[in-house]
Amino acid sequence: MKRAVAVPLVVLLAAGAAYGGYWFAHHYSPALSPATTADTHSSAHGESLKPAERRILYYKDPMGKPDFSPVPKKDEMEKDYIPVYEDEEESFEPAAAPQADRANGTRQEREVLYYRNPMGLPDTSLVPKKDQMGMDYIPVYADEAEDDGKVVRISPARVQMLGVRTESVTLQTLMRPVRAVGTVQFSERQIAVVSTKFEGWIETLLVNATGEPVRRGETLMRVYSPLLVQTQQEYLDAAKMAASLGEADADSRTAASRLVEGALQRLRYLDFPETELRRLERERRASRTVAWPAPFSGIVLEKMVFEGMRFMPGEPLFKIAGISPIWVIAEVFEQDMAHVAVGQPATITVKAYPGRSFRGRVAFIYPTVGPETRTGTVRIEIANPQGELKADMYASVELDAHATATKALTVPDSAVIDNGVRQVVLIERGEGRFEPRPVEVGAKADGFTEILAGVKADDRVVVSANFLIDAESNLKAALGAFTAGEHQHQ
Repeated sequence: MKRAVAVPLVVLLAAGAAYGGYWFAHHYSPALSPATTADTHSSAHGESLKPAERRILYYKDPMGKPDFSPVPKKDEMEKDYIPVYEDEEESFEPAAAPQADRANGTRQEREVLYYRNPMGLPDTSLVPKKDQMGMDYIPVYADEAEDDGKVVRISPARVQMLGVRTESVTLQTLMRPVRAVGTVQFSERQIAVVSTKFEGWIETLLVNATGEPVRRGETLMRVYSPLLVQTQQEYLDAAKMAASLGEADADSRTAASRLVEGALQRLRYLDFPETELRRLERERRASRTVAWPAPFSGIVLEKMVFEGMRFMPGEPLFKIAGISPIWVIAEVFEQDMAHVAVGQPATITVKAYPGRSFRGRVAFIYPTVGPETRTGTVRIEIANPQGELKADMYASVELDAHATATKALTVPDSAVIDNGVRQVVLIERGEGRFEPRPVEVGAKADGFTEILAGVKADDRVVVSANFLIDAESNLKAALGAFTAGEHQHQ
């Protein structure tokens, strides 16, 4: 009975040992080559590599963003980064065999020129190597450099990984807003000093406070002047005498008429108000006091008189300023002065009215520049019928200036690579090819740069990741020069 149990047990132990040896030899024996494995697992069954045998190059963002990691990680939404295997990376850049070789069923070896950094950094190697994250340098083949030497070729996988974006060259007129600061001021054309050409006294003061609004023709004060009373009476006497000479000879009537005109002219020389003159002609009597009117509508800036005060000819009595139109005196930076012209629309904002703006136009450009501030002065006129803009308010000014006089070829600012000496844009040539092209730039405005030479309409230029492509282009050119030098020395 014991013998019958022992025999099956020995058989089971022997089978287990044999399978364990096979498994160990298959997974750990260094002598077992890939060819042996391939013979053991025939490709006729179409078996792919097991996950444990696939080599992970890096991990990419699960949402497709241009973000990569050499180790497993999660994004902001706790989603795992997706592993990118070596066989997947290679599938983006298939080795293109010549047509004749494909027809014959053969594949010709591709010549490797050099190896470039997998992250696009400006580093190349003539031999295979890895970067700091353990990623293999990418080979650059001779058939990829068969263009005229001015084109950079990048695989679709690299284009997507770098986040390359392109936009078309556009034809447009660039608007270049000129921004400045300024202050609100009364129009110098609407500031008047009220004075008289005769001696007199203030009998009644009707506007007796600074800042009071007045209307054109409104009575400011009533004044008494012996000279005005005398001149009024002379006019009335001359007019009465002329009327009494109805049947007299022509010479007498002419002389009387001249006396009337002379008296009237003396009143006007004294700025006798027209309203008082019409009253005088209507009532035919001299008035002891005369109503003195405001010259125009505005506000009283200064009041230098008091009731009962004596005044002399030419002495300032009031200072009045109009409130519409009003001026904004803006200080424009010297480098912006070339873009400012008379008649340009202007937008004015003040802190007193948040969210509101006032429209005006450039009325005058002063001919000097401040020696300390290096700014030019621009005068802007604005309608201010309600008096909302008040003198000495601080104002922000934006002038609608044109950076280009006519429509011009433009590209986004980010498309221009400028190292201080040269300006270059990258032209998309299709199929992952990009041509670095020198350009001549002009004005800049609203995020666009005018291109004077180097591109044509509807060219597509790279607007993101262009520095990485440009670095690769420079390395390609440097390597070409190095290789040419080696050939010359051989």
